[in-house]
Amino acid sequence: MHRIHRELFHMGEREKRWAELFDQLDLNKDGRIDANELRTGLSAWGTGKGCNIVRVSDTNHDGQLDIKEFTQYLRTHEKELRLMFHSLDRNNDGHIDVAEIQLSLHSLGVNVSTEQASRILQSIDRDGTMTIDWSEWRDHFLFNPLHNMEDIAHYWKHSLMLDIGEQLTVPDEFSEKERRSGVVWRQLVAGAMAGAVSRTGTAPLDRLKVFLQVHGSSGVSLLGGLRGMVQEGGLRSLWRGNGINVLKIAPESAIKFMAYEQIKWLIRGSKEGASLRVQERFIAGSLAGATAQTIIYPMEVLKTRLTLRKTGQYSGMADCAKQILRKEGVRAFYKGYVPNTLGIIPYAGIDLAVYETLKNAWLQRYCMGSADPGVLVLLGCGTVSSTCGQLASYPLALIRTRMQAQASALDGAPQLSMVGQFKHIVSHEGVPGLYRGIAPNFLKVIPAVSISYVVYEHMKKALGVGS
Repeated sequence: MHRIHRELFHMGEREKRWAELFDQLDLNKDGRIDANELRTGLSAWGTGKGCNIVRVSDTNHDGQLDIKEFTQYLRTHEKELRLMFHSLDRNNDGHIDVAEIQLSLHSLGVNVSTEQASRILQSIDRDGTMTIDWSEWRDHFLFNPLHNMEDIAHYWKHSLMLDIGEQLTVPDEFSEKERRSGVVWRQLVAGAMAGAVSRTGTAPLDRLKVFLQVHGSSGVSLLGGLRGMVQEGGLRSLWRGNGINVLKIAPESAIKFMAYEQIKWLIRGSKEGASLRVQERFIAGSLAGATAQTIIYPMEVLKTRLTLRKTGQYSGMADCAKQILRKEGVRAFYKGYVPNTLGIIPYAGIDLAVYETLKNAWLQRYCMGSADPGVLVLLGCGTVSSTCGQLASYPLALIRTRMQAQASALDGAPQLSMVGQFKHIVSHEGVPGLYRGIAPNFLKVIPAVSISYVVYEHMKKALGVGS
């Protein structure tokens, strides 16, 4: 009986507190709160977030919140915050301490030092006890769009939305909920479509890169290479090799994702639901990338040959494959496989390390203020990390392309191995020779990132995947 009375008392106190909040935010006292009033009120309280509350909670779609809609939002959000509070309060003592913040963020792959965790705690702790009780937690996040700790990790999925022509990035982590709901495959489809449009849009720069990687030693300049390709085959020739480059996105993405999930399961063992550490993600991602590349590698060789072909040399993909098979045998489809596989290690390692460093730097400052880092931060971190990965693995990518481009010994040219190619390039062209074609490669990064992001977001909406 006493417990029922206590519950009713707390409910009454809550309703009273919510009514007072409503009254404070209803600046013109018309019994409604619109987006401007909410923005002004929250800014006065030092909370810049929460302006989409009106859009989410406006059940009668009049662009405003009445007291009923406002209290319904608070009731639902407080429930979510309480669940979140209890998941953080590991020892169930009613308080969150520094160690618990560290542990929770670590489980999401966000590593913070004790000092950084203390700063996060101090931003919420109002009474100076160096712990956070329920009321402090609730008041801090009441008008913040953070619904659960996974929201922090959710915004930082970058490998799906950015396609700069190479698919050597480590796959992103997905929650059990995302896997069960089928969201994962819809996101993979959105990512594949984004990659297809992005690669098609930047195909001339990609063909120029391959052309300079193979023929750059003859002194061909950026504009000279472009002019030569147009003169030889017209404007349409700038898109040679793009068809197979787009075609290989879907199988590569699917194989890599499935391989990653299997390898992750082997690493994680019986710890179901546990997240992988960054080092484990690197190992799993590299092995998954190597698996995908091994299976689709013949398509990589075809892409290089079709990109470099002269007018009338091949009638299409099938004809190109037949000619290679007839003249050079099955082994020709795996030319350059070793440098390609070795290139996964520096690319994936540096891309992941740089991305995690930039992600952690942002989260240590802002994660308790907002879960969403914003488009520019995400694109900036993804672009910088992928570019660093490309830069590190570029010499291996160049050697791979030259080996793929080597026709059979019938044409009299010597068949150089990976080490042979390296020695030949350094002795004849110097160290800069290992970076031939890097200018068009970097020129395509910004347009490729922009196109793939825009298409990815639109495809997610079309496929019913929430942002």
